[in-house]
Amino acid sequence: MFKKIMKGGHRKPSKSEANEPPTTYGPGSNVVVSHASRGALVQSPVTAATPQPPPMTSVEPLPLFRDVPVSERQALFLRKVQNCCFLFDFTDTVKNAREKEIKRQTLLELVDFIQSGASKIISESCQEEMVKMVSLNIFRCLPPGSHENTGQEPADPEEEEPYLEPSWPHLQLVYELLLRYVVSTDTDTKVAKRYIHHSFVLKLLDLFDSEDPREREYLKTILHRIYGKFMVHRPFIRKAINNIFYRFIYEMERHSGIGELLEILGSIINGFALPMKEEHKLFLIRVLIPLHKPKPIAIYHQQLSYCIVQFVEKDYKLADTVIRGLLKYWPVTNCTKENLFLTELEEVLEATQPVEFQRCMVPLFQQIGRSLNSSHFQVAERALFLWNNEHIVGLIAQNRTVILPIIYPALEKNIQSHWNQAVHGLTTNIKKMFMEMDLELFEECQRQYEEKQAKSKEVEEQRLLSWKRLAEAAAKRDGVGGEDHMITS
Repeated sequence: MFKKIMKGGHRKPSKSEANEPPTTYGPGSNVVVSHASRGALVQSPVTAATPQPPPMTSVEPLPLFRDVPVSERQALFLRKVQNCCFLFDFTDTVKNAREKEIKRQTLLELVDFIQSGASKIISESCQEEMVKMVSLNIFRCLPPGSHENTGQEPADPEEEEPYLEPSWPHLQLVYELLLRYVVSTDTDTKVAKRYIHHSFVLKLLDLFDSEDPREREYLKTILHRIYGKFMVHRPFIRKAINNIFYRFIYEMERHSGIGELLEILGSIINGFALPMKEEHKLFLIRVLIPLHKPKPIAIYHQQLSYCIVQFVEKDYKLADTVIRGLLKYWPVTNCTKENLFLTELEEVLEATQPVEFQRCMVPLFQQIGRSLNSSHFQVAERALFLWNNEHIVGLIAQNRTVILPIIYPALEKNIQSHWNQAVHGLTTNIKKMFMEMDLELFEECQRQYEEKQAKSKEVEEQRLLSWKRLAEAAAKRDGVGGEDHMITS
């Protein structure tokens, strides 16, 4: 075995070695060495200013940056980066405790070094090795979700306990290092984009499915900063996020990071220039509106609603598209989801102009009428609360001749038969509001409703009478009075 290792040490590293998975160093050891990092160190160009240190075989304590001359800090930086390329098993807190602490302290030093503005003096090769070290630490196979570990039906994602990454004491510092590198004013975008490339961004996006909320929070901040700093990556990032949403909507309906991705997009949408590009409008129609379909919408609805409202505030002409999209995916039996839709609808209507409101008010208030009559009192109440919004009341007042005839039957039905007293009281207040708004129209709607009810009652009586006559005729034909018999032919 020793001869094979010695032979391998003299062999020229191949390109495939750059993609080799990390392997444990030594039998039974929990220390992991990255051959990718080792190969990269050999292959990277060696400059006189930054001589490449020999590969390290174990984690070892190194001097502090302030304890060495400035001329030696580049080489020390590389050795510290090499120190951080060793991975450990955090499921056992006892093993390699000394090495873990050395790595943690080294990561803290690197973060301070980059944050102090020293990154402007580190060479391109140092930046490259640092990004490779970050990649080695953060890019990994995520453990299967808790819903994938059992053969049972998947539980409600809101009720599941999140999986917390055991290696977070190191992982957090690696993310902090990457964040400081990206946000630093000393980081040259032209240089950094060679290492923070499309493949790197895609792997970052894959990590958004981590169940650990601490990791997703760091990823959200880092990706947002990358989007802001690397303009060349912006179309690619938007497209890659869209692809995650498509898989979530149409294939999986399980993803831990939808809320964080929508939060990033909310900030991006806020910066869209006007007039809005067709690409952005298609994103609204093909991605954001269909995101109302999946069952776990409650987890990310707040961020989704913010994105939707941003579009309407940016371009008021999109209000009709948004409202009709909400109506398309309106829940039928899920009361919790319907409450969310009503809350979002109010926010959209606040940003809606009268012209756009008129285009969709008929189907809109047909649905609101159904929500008013919901047997779930929270849904009925939430629909009635729309009349507490002055802007919405103003839109209704301007179009009362169309709206009141649509919802008057729903208001009357609530007063006559709804079981909840709070719904009764709110419905009565809305009736009074319409009476004060236009008494003549209100009385006309009341008259039409009463006529319709009388006609329906008459039709029902005629139907019952017809059945009674049919029963009597059947009994008479069979010669038996007062008893029901099945008529057979």
